[in-house]
Amino acid sequence: MQDWNPALYLQFEAERTRPAAELAARIHSPDARHISDLGCGPGNSTALLHQAWPQATIAGLDNSPAMLEKARAALPGCTFELVDIAEWRPAVKQDVIYANASLQWLGNHRTLFPHLAHQLAEKGVLAVQMPDNWQEPTHVLMREVAAELGNPPAGREALLSANDYYDLLAQAGCLVDIWRTTYFHVMPSHRAIIEWLSSTGLRPYLAGLDAIQQEAFLERYHHLLQQAYPTQADGSVLMLFPRLFIVARRV
Repeated sequence: MQDWNPALYLQFEAERTRPAAELAARIHSPDARHISDLGCGPGNSTALLHQAWPQATIAGLDNSPAMLEKARAALPGCTFELVDIAEWRPAVKQDVIYANASLQWLGNHRTLFPHLAHQLAEKGVLAVQMPDNWQEPTHVLMREVAAELGNPPAGREALLSANDYYDLLAQAGCLVDIWRTTYFHVMPSHRAIIEWLSSTGLRPYLAGLDAIQQEAFLERYHHLLQQAYPTQADGSVLMLFPRLFIVARRV
């Protein structure tokens, strides 16, 4: 699969940064000194952490060289590393581990989440936000089009239930707060939904296709999106985007 495209990802920067800011605002750790941003992308979430904890050592971690290059240019005061989050073990236990819209791309959450909890210092906080849109038309229709065209399944897996995440983190020695927020993003058209998803959810579906196949996939997907999402009176389209938030403090 090709590397991530920072410019395409940041096309909807305000909408993508809003849940990141809301997650950061729920972290109470004023004296944090060691903070890691897992799946930092182009650094928009890392910037929020740097503003909130200017005294801390902040490391942004990602598996995309292109994203890390963009982040380093934007935030020279932070450290950025090419890392596989699933295998990550920091040299120092972390006061805050922050993961905004990144962990949904990793599998085996029953192992991953306890692993991350054990990288926390005493009273350290694991703060996670993940898209919970597996059953939204945007993602159901991706899978439907892939099946129609005879393509193998692609993309991320469904999240575990909130109950499962609670138990995993509570059993790892954390006090856990979980909530779910649904955003209604105002999109100018159905094509704009595709533009949004082209930098995220659609990437694995399009990765193995040639240009003609990609065009066929996207035209069929666009047709189905038009049926699933009504056009508002002013011509806009509301894209529902549920997200799961978790803040777990190690005790």
